[in-house]
Amino acid sequence: MEGYEITKGEGRTRVCLSAHYMGSYPIICIYNENAHIGAVALGEYDDKEKRASTSVITRLGHKDDAVAQKVAHSISRSTRKAVCVIAGIHIDNVTEIEIGRILENVSSLIDEFISREVQNIKLTPA
Repeated sequence: MEGYEITKGEGRTRVCLSAHYMGSYPIICIYNENAHIGAVALGEYDDKEKRASTSVITRLGHKDDAVAQKVAHSISRSTRKAVCVIAGIHIDNVTEIEIGRILENVSSLIDEFISREVQNIKLTPA
């Protein structure tokens, strides 16, 4: 599957998800118009224990770790694959309302990605 991009929201709370693949493993970038590397998370699914876990590295002074961790954990839990997430969302003078909308948009992006990924798994012959 080739990479693609999906976008949710408008104005200052618009966020994008771009999906690329290293083999069958997704590499996900979550960003806005001020894209940067704020945090990187690796999600891993343990087939034996039937659970997902995440490890996160955050750049000094950045708060993108919450988004990176949520995205990596959700995707690895749902797809049962390893996933790498790079998050970089920045808005000057962001408000609590804008943060809430950004998080809602990120959740919507995750849901759409997972839906596409699950559909692709079902379409791929064993």
